[in-house]
Amino acid sequence: MKRTILLASAIVVVLSFGSPSFAQGPHRFQPGFNLFSKQQDVQLGEESAAQVRKQMTVINDPVLTAYVSRVGKRLVAAQEATESGFPFSFEVVADPSINAFALPGGHMFINTGLLKAVDNEAQLAGVMGHEMSHVILRHGTNQASKANLIELPAALAAQMAGKDSMMGQLAQLGIGLGANSVLLKFSRTAESQADLMGSHLMSEAGYNPMEMAHFFNKLGSPGKGMVGNVAQFMSDHPNPDNRERAIEQEARLLPQQTYGYQTGDFKRMKGVVAKIHEPAPKPPQQQVQPSQQQ
Repeated sequence: MKRTILLASAIVVVLSFGSPSFAQGPHRFQPGFNLFSKQQDVQLGEESAAQVRKQMTVINDPVLTAYVSRVGKRLVAAQEATESGFPFSFEVVADPSINAFALPGGHMFINTGLLKAVDNEAQLAGVMGHEMSHVILRHGTNQASKANLIELPAALAAQMAGKDSMMGQLAQLGIGLGANSVLLKFSRTAESQADLMGSHLMSEAGYNPMEMAHFFNKLGSPGKGMVGNVAQFMSDHPNPDNRERAIEQEARLLPQQTYGYQTGDFKRMKGVVAKIHEPAPKPPQQQVQPSQQQ
């Protein structure tokens, strides 16, 4: 009889606490398997950012630069971003596609097309928080590590020994850097994690996490007049099932429930970005293989 009671008690405990569906707080994620060090993430991002600046036109308007940096720094101050230790930076590029991307280590590039498309500052913060989460969780180098499990250790060791740049070593494995790098192509699981962690960053920064869901829903809805400019975003960001519902459920678990933070510069940003002419994207530059270098 005593054994039966103990077994029943154990079942109650498992049902109450053993399943993630009964979690009393928001999801917590940790970076997955990775052969890169965090410092190598940063170096990889530095070299890749240099490639992006050759491929795309960086807008050095002080109003836009200050605006995205202010929103970004607000998000960086959130606990999960601060604990990552990555040196985030934010730049605007002239491109009509509705997109943004963050490289390993923290360099983020925000397209003028995205700035034109968002309806409010919280929606911009949502996209930026989502991209920052990919950096924090090291999704890019995690995927590269899993895909190149055999070859990568030797390449990273050679790079650490100073035999070649990070770009040169990864090029030998077919891993290119820049705006179209495979390091920026994420799985649906990674996208879901970035959604949820992004909602954490937004909430702590004072932005309503549901605005991220609303914006993604807007991009996926027909009849919004943005089909051509949305294509790149949707190809880079595979849409997890029930994205809006998942973010809404996560938002209910977050401690911050009163939102409304604004920099106060959203309308000014809109006025400036509306006047920017977006040139045709620069053609991809052929990467020089190490054997071709003089």
